[in-house]
Amino acid sequence: MDLPVVAIVGRPNVGKSSLLNCLTGRRIAIVDATPGVTRDRISAPLPIGTDPETGEDRYVELLDTGGYGIEDTDDLTDEITDQIDYAMSAAALILFLVDAREGVAPLDKTVAERLRHADRPVILVANKVDSMKMPTELGELHALGFGEPMVISATHQLGTDVLLEAIAERLGPVAAAPDEPVMKLAIVGKRNVGKSTFINTLAGTERVIVSEVPGTTRDSVDVLFEMDARTLMAIDTAGVRKRSKLADDIEFYSRHRAMRSIRRADVVLLMFDAGEPVGKVEKQLADYISGLFKPTVFVVNKWDLVPDGVTRDEYGPYLTRILPGLSYAPIVFTCASDGEGVREAVGLAGELFDQARRRVPTAELNVAVEEILAHHAPRSSHTGKFPKIYYVTQIATAPPTLAAFVNNTDSFEPTFRRYLINQLRLRLPFSEVPIRLLFRPKKAARASPGDRSRS
Repeated sequence: MDLPVVAIVGRPNVGKSSLLNCLTGRRIAIVDATPGVTRDRISAPLPIGTDPETGEDRYVELLDTGGYGIEDTDDLTDEITDQIDYAMSAAALILFLVDAREGVAPLDKTVAERLRHADRPVILVANKVDSMKMPTELGELHALGFGEPMVISATHQLGTDVLLEAIAERLGPVAAAPDEPVMKLAIVGKRNVGKSTFINTLAGTERVIVSEVPGTTRDSVDVLFEMDARTLMAIDTAGVRKRSKLADDIEFYSRHRAMRSIRRADVVLLMFDAGEPVGKVEKQLADYISGLFKPTVFVVNKWDLVPDGVTRDEYGPYLTRILPGLSYAPIVFTCASDGEGVREAVGLAGELFDQARRRVPTAELNVAVEEILAHHAPRSSHTGKFPKIYYVTQIATAPPTLAAFVNNTDSFEPTFRRYLINQLRLRLPFSEVPIRLLFRPKKAARASPGDRSRS
């Protein structure tokens, strides 16, 4: 939470997102030739060397920003500029990125003037130099007023080691490796459902751009915040569209990152617009989340806009009927624009996080199984063998993973497997999270926690 911020600032298409990806070694920001792809502040922790006294790794928070001066196609230029200004005001150091091949452009001069008023330390970085031996006319870059430019190529990873050393030298002693967030929340849903407003309410600041233009968020944006003595990370994601309506490469990668954010998350907040019916996008997201066994909270947003006469008691059963694969997910009704229900949603997520990490002793687990079988024993299947469960044990958490050792795995019909899971959920401390149930022959010495087969 206290890492010094290093912000990458510059006009459009000078390679800011490429530099973020290059330095962090991960494809975090979307890189595309189209100007204006990055709109929000994209951040990631970045190691910049080792403290010579303690031997601990030193970290900063590296921040990518939108292109300064971009004329946004969705009329979000002012909002993008505000995000850049926020980044500069929070920065302990600014990397002023320019295109070495094009020299000084008029927008570079505009950015330089803004940086002089920002009163922050600045390193001028000349990008897109394909070879350190290539003669490059850099003299005119001195006119920007930030001294000798550092020459790099983010695409070819040239000069970046020297840049990291310069960052470490300019900042001096900085924080050690950041603590891992206690819980990662992915906030997903279709476009314009209110995800960014929800994030900004949590963070208590305009952390991501909020707009009525559908599809404003393109990258997945990580936002750290604290609530009830927990360090949490909320992952704002691009609004998901039907596959058949993906307009271009940018939307394709936005969808890809939204799916990856679900995989990264400990808990997923699946958001709905209370004023619209549940559609194909929500059903696809629910299937994907269910397949990954991710604890999920249904967040019904914009509840203040529902027609008169629609009650919460009616909406809950409607959701579970439409999305039966997540019927165990708790539901919270919110109005993110005024903060109603936001803390409750995060609180529920925390409860699911804890549920998914509980362990049940084998003895207690088998008492529950015996009670279930006493009420409804499995019937003989098409194999001709009477199905028998010898014992059940928990072999993993997050998700709770149970191994049932049986006489014949093929003897248990899918309907009974679903029944057993539902009954276990009623009797065990996993009432609102997915349970993975594996059937194993008794002769198996060990059931692998990595087995991803489903009941």
